[in-house]
Amino acid sequence: MNLRRDVFQAIADPTRRAILLLVASHSMTAGAIAANFDTARPTVSKHLAILTECELLQQEQNGREVYYHINAKGMKDVADFIEPFRNMWDDRFNKLESIMKNYKPKQ
Repeated sequence: MNLRRDVFQAIADPTRRAILLLVASHSMTAGAIAANFDTARPTVSKHLAILTECELLQQEQNGREVYYHINAKGMKDVADFIEPFRNMWDDRFNKLESIMKNYKPKQ
């Protein structure tokens, strides 16, 4: 049975979020990624497998090396889900800011 992990469970882990930030600007090998953490390489490999399974990372073979890079579509799906919440909170903070600008304390 092929059980697909939940993308939000995957990004709930701080190490996996850190990995996403590392590879956001350029592709990296598993060894280069693991060098940024104080954990065993197999632990980082497990995180990479989860992020790949959730389609947040993609693998690209280049000779003997496997490079990991961001899957823009997977990240966009996460951003699209979060966007309505971001808009709601922006509206609420803007209303609060407006109220606070017009607030005059009683003396």
